[in-house]
Order: sequence, then structure tokens, then C-alpha cells
Amino acid sequence: MNYKIGRSVSLYSYQQEYYEGKMNLEDCIRETAKTGAAGIEFLAEQMMDDFPVLTPEFKENWFGWMKKYRVEPTCYDAFLENRIYDNRILTLREQIDQMRRDITLAHDLGFNTLRTLVSTPMDVIEGSLPIAEENNIKICLEVHAPFSLNSTWADGYMEMIHRTGTKHFVFMPDWGIFCRRLPEELKAYMFRHGATKEGIKIVDDSYLNRVEKGFVKIKYNLDLGKANMEYRVNNGLNELLDALKKINAPQADFDYAGRSFAFSWSDPKDIVDNIDYIYHTHAKCYSLTEKCEEPSIPIAEVVAAYKKAGYKGFLSTEYEGCGLLNDAFEVDSVEQVRRHQEAMRRATES
Repeated sequence: MNYKIGRSVSLYSYQQEYYEGKMNLEDCIRETAKTGAAGIEFLAEQMMDDFPVLTPEFKENWFGWMKKYRVEPTCYDAFLENRIYDNRILTLREQIDQMRRDITLAHDLGFNTLRTLVSTPMDVIEGSLPIAEENNIKICLEVHAPFSLNSTWADGYMEMIHRTGTKHFVFMPDWGIFCRRLPEELKAYMFRHGATKEGIKIVDDSYLNRVEKGFVKIKYNLDLGKANMEYRVNNGLNELLDALKKINAPQADFDYAGRSFAFSWSDPKDIVDNIDYIYHTHAKCYSLTEKCEEPSIPIAEVVAAYKKAGYKGFLSTEYEGCGLLNDAFEVDSVEQVRRHQEAMRRATES
């Protein structure tokens, strides 16, 4: 099947250097272009001067950088802040107005895709569809572990898509749902913070068992906390905790056990099955070796599914390994992003 896979970089990948002041917005765009990526995924709340006001100066600089570095806007990352008051959650109208703000900004900055988080209420998304249509924006719901496609959770959103007939709401897979192994950097981090070899092995074995048996997928529930806890229990949380208790494991081992449920393994076939509802992708990565290999995520296998499905969209590098290193080591996000882009280039061009 014909496919057209573009490579993009989420500027979130450079968060460590940006936070430390070692890189500014233009630096991030320039380094993205150096990798050969054609697209920029943008976090306006972090990186746009005077957010949420789009000044003429920023707009001129933004499009000037796009032209200078020969890249294009691929995805605007929105964060629905519905708990800004101590005494109440924002009303439905207030939340839709916040979505209107971000959809309009995305349009004005040249994007046709907006990422929204899984915590965005269904009625807010549905109420924002006319705004998205007016601005020719696709609202992309991030499918982030432990959520998954081909699940009753996804079916809840599919019902809304089919009921409304919308062409402006789709899914955005995050490759954290394709973790075959827990990241080595996470283990090293937990060791530095008091975890034991025995405890680490128990947790790793439990995770591999989940991969081999197949994860019990998270169910649709408007109460995300309840859904998440049920998911953990259904995937062996209690048995894992009992195993750690038997060895009198320290708290760090239990912390590692808890963190293991933030990763999951889905069959890449899920991409093929849902390709009509996928428009953008967070190509998550944690660490790339010097050979440009990601030990946790089988990049070639996942990309092969996109190719088989005939995907026409961007795979956007989202490097998250910095948070597993910055307690003890210097972070080099630029090199990690370069390696990941090279890994994706090999997979898409092979």
C-alpha cells in the first residue's frame, strides 16, 4: 500500500536544555532541521512569547524560522487547564473557550493538527468540533500508555466520531504503547534511588509476563483514576506487590513496580486496524544507542505497521529520557533526537 511518512520533532524533546537556558526556541528549530526532519511540533505554553497572546513580532519570527530552516508546523500541543481555581473546575463553556483559544492559535501559526490530552473531557472535545472545523484543525487525542487502541476505551471515542460524523477528531498514538521492555535508563535511575537487583528482576519479569500474555486493556470510564487502577489490578498489580513484600523490598522497588504500569505493549497491528482514525504520531523514545537502536521500542517493527497501513502523516520524535538521567548526568537531547531521527529514517526508507 502507498504511504507517505514524514519525520517531525516535538520540541518537548529539548526540554532539559531549554529549561536550563542552553537553547532557545530558534536553537530547537535549527537542531530539528539538522536531523533531516521536516516538521516542528510546538508547545506554545512553554515556548511562545506572551502566550496566549500571539504578537505580530512572534508571528513574524515563527514563519521566518519555518522558511529559514525549511521546516513546517506539524502539531500544536494543547493542555486543557480546567483546574485553575481552588474551589471549582472550569465550566463546560469555559473549557470550550480555552480550546477555542488553542485551536485559533494553532491555525494562526500554520498548524492543521492539535494534540489534546487523554484527560480532556469528551463533552469538551465534542463541543469544540465546530471550532476545529471552522479553522481546518484536526483535534488529535493522544493515545498514551496505559491507554490503547482496539479497546473499549477507544470505542467510547469511536462512538462519538461515528455519531457526529466529524472529520476533525482523530487519534494520535504515542509509542509508549509499544514498549516491549522497560527502559534501561529507568532501571538505572531506580538503582541510584535505592532499588535492589532482586526487586528490579521481579518487576521486569512481571512486565515481560504481561507482554507475553497480552495486556488486559484499559476500559472506557469517565473516571480515569478508577479506570487506571482497575487496569493495574487486571494486569497483576496485587500479585507483583505480594512478590515484593515476600522479599521485604525497600520502597524504591515498590516505586519501580508502580512506574512499570506507565508503559505497555500493544500489537502494532492496532495501527493497521485504526489507520483511518490516525493523523499524527508521537514517536516516543527513551534512549538510543550509538548504533541508533532503541532497546525498549522495536522501531522497525512499529514503522512497518505504519507502512503496511498506508499511513500518510508525521512520526514526531518525542525524547523523554532526560527525566531518567538529569538527577546524575548531563543530558544531551540534541544527540538523542539525532539518533532517533536516523533510526526512523532507516525504518521508513528500507
